[in-house]
Amino acid sequence: MLSDTLKSAIQGAYSQFLCGRGHRPRYGQKLMVAAIARTLGGIIQNTSGERDREKTDGEHICVVEAGTGTGKTVSYLLAAIPLAQARQKTLVVSTATVALQEQIIDKDLPEVARHSGLNFEFTLAKGRSRYLCLSKLDQLLSSFSAAGSGLSLGLYEDELPGVAAQSVALYQQMTDSLAAGSWDGDRDNWPDSIETEDWNRVTTDHRQCSGRRCPHVTNCSFFRARESLGKTQVIVANHDLLLADLALGGGAILPPPEETIYVLDEAHHLPDKALDHFSHHSRLGASIGWLDQTNKVLGQMLGEIGDGTELDRCGEQLPAVLASAKQGLELMWPLVEELCVSEDVRENPVRYRFKDGVVPDAMMQLAEKLREDFDELESLLNKMSQVVQRMLEDAHSPVPVVDLERWYPQLGSWHGRAEVNLLLWANYARADTDGTLPRARWITPLDWGGSTDYEVCSSPILAAKALEQSLWQRCYGAVLTSATLTALGRFDRLRLRAGTPENASYQVVPSPFDFSRANLRVPARAVDAGNADLHTGAVIEILPELLKGAGGALVLFSSRRQMETVSEALPGNWCSRILMQGQKSRRQLLNAHREVIDGGGSSVLFGLASFAEGLDLPGDYCRHVIIAKLPFAVPDDPIEAALAEWIEAKGGNAFLQITVPDAALKLVQACGRLLRAEGDSGTVTLLDRRIVTKRYGQAILDSLPPFTRNIE
Repeated sequence: MLSDTLKSAIQGAYSQFLCGRGHRPRYGQKLMVAAIARTLGGIIQNTSGERDREKTDGEHICVVEAGTGTGKTVSYLLAAIPLAQARQKTLVVSTATVALQEQIIDKDLPEVARHSGLNFEFTLAKGRSRYLCLSKLDQLLSSFSAAGSGLSLGLYEDELPGVAAQSVALYQQMTDSLAAGSWDGDRDNWPDSIETEDWNRVTTDHRQCSGRRCPHVTNCSFFRARESLGKTQVIVANHDLLLADLALGGGAILPPPEETIYVLDEAHHLPDKALDHFSHHSRLGASIGWLDQTNKVLGQMLGEIGDGTELDRCGEQLPAVLASAKQGLELMWPLVEELCVSEDVRENPVRYRFKDGVVPDAMMQLAEKLREDFDELESLLNKMSQVVQRMLEDAHSPVPVVDLERWYPQLGSWHGRAEVNLLLWANYARADTDGTLPRARWITPLDWGGSTDYEVCSSPILAAKALEQSLWQRCYGAVLTSATLTALGRFDRLRLRAGTPENASYQVVPSPFDFSRANLRVPARAVDAGNADLHTGAVIEILPELLKGAGGALVLFSSRRQMETVSEALPGNWCSRILMQGQKSRRQLLNAHREVIDGGGSSVLFGLASFAEGLDLPGDYCRHVIIAKLPFAVPDDPIEAALAEWIEAKGGNAFLQITVPDAALKLVQACGRLLRAEGDSGTVTLLDRRIVTKRYGQAILDSLPPFTRNIE
């Protein structure tokens, strides 16, 4: 139960913040603060200060859908910070997008610290790949000095091609900036953008990093940032970093879940992000090339760092294992190629999905052989990495440290690739057992330097179980929030996909916006979008009339093909008014759009699904949102298709249980682009007649904000 002391502290911080900012209290915001405080304050601790799992099972999770304009960031910060401090836990705020992350760090947290009277420290947490690896940079510059800037770097010619002179200059500039103290090694703090290829040469991952054994550790940008996390009460991260930490067991990058209160903002993205982390992918051709290249350089490695004992013994076993794994992949190739015989209209091979996730017996048997090979390979490489680690720590090591440092990252890279293949082929080698969720399994053909490679993939169809085990059951407390967590007015979709407990606290708090200031219109000339050609023609015919007048508008399409067709078919005088996604970067398009509107002109943005979320165009920047068709998911997504199969096999209706709720949620997000501030007004026009002619249409309509409706 929330103590009176904590209740007073939260209420006092909220009142002081409002007074300092000159804001009035918002009803929805007060409800959200209260819901979070009630949930987190009700967590029962044991004598060790941990959450008592038996007495607080599921009730430590608070799920709040907060409409646009609620001020949800301030709500959860003012409610959670005092509670985290009182319980001596770290507050980790995780977002899905960089934009929100930057807003919280640069704007929201400083304002809360300045105006609430709360005393706390905060920092931004990033993964290792955002930081420079001094060891790699040092090795690069040493190589340049020895062989000149035309040197072809690394042990793999296909992965690290010859380095251009401008890249060499960049690395020298990085060194100078580090020495002068004008740069901290954080990629995001470099004054200019850095090409991915250039950056990948000087960053690392957890397998290639020698950690505290590295001679550069005292000046390491990542470890300096990591040390600051332990002294900080509020950490801002992102969902990818959080999931990466959980995949490593929790507490590897961020504080342990048991010592953490999480706030998951933009929480509707979490299930899809989790699926990415729990899925397995490997490319056949690239893996064959990697195994072959590894075999070629193995002798060089052992010649430089061989210890005459365990390292050499493991190394002597590697050629046979590498050759066996390569042979297995070569045998797998024709089986995979035969499955991908279908072609699209451009005669490119198309993705193949295994129905019900069932793999043919011949492929499963070969996958078992590959599992055995990669299991042995992973074990040998793991042992070799551990030997090199010990030698790095040994002041009397017979192998020069410089050689160990050069080869340790390479061993880590090999080990990582072996583990990826082990996990994938182990999954393909066994059938899904009765009572467990089936997995989606599919093969994607990819262009590979003019030829075709095949990416073999496997993924859970739902992330619920993994999130339940790694996050919800372990964390001290958690808050999930977003403007779109319900679908068709219920939290069922979130519970299915994210696995949040049924007895968690679920609440919808109202937006302060007056939705009657916006019109929802379905024109009489709108047609059923089920007929693609007829619908596209109707959109072309009606758009010029809808977009008359000055001001900003946003037209959202479900397919790039339709967007481009409509753009090309509109009268020539429209070309100067339309800014289409893909023509320039998102930032450039939005800046150009705002510039036209600021000058009193008319500008229309054409966009796809990514423009239906996170786009903030208040006032005149967007007075009209036109949605071409109901945003039903693309039917060929392999995970969604496998999920639909599973639901149908259980006697359910995948269209009504999955497709319609998903479309309803996406439509709410798209409509949310119109009203971005309390004084905004305008029109949302839907050019898909199915919203009124189909039985599911009424349910979708009822899930939308209470706009003034004009259905012709």
